[in-house]
Amino acid sequence: MRRCIGCMTSKEKHELIRIACYEGRITLDESGRAKGRGAYLCRHSKSCWEKAYKKKALERSLGTTIDEEQKRELFAQLEQQDER
Repeated sequence: MRRCIGCMTSKEKHELIRIACYEGRITLDESGRAKGRGAYLCRHSKSCWEKAYKKKALERSLGTTIDEEQKRELFAQLEQQDER
């Protein structure tokens, strides 16, 4: 079980998508096994992504600062992932 940083609901790992931060690089971790600190978001819930964005939950969970450009790129990748 993992907890979504947007809605704070615990779900099975396969229902969530992991975002990893390793050596200052933030990536969308599709395998769920990338090195570094990770945070989870509901896979198909845009509202969870928006909540995490507004609350700066991603920055707190990963323990790093994320500029607006990186956030926009990450959330664009999440949208592309959701379409698959």
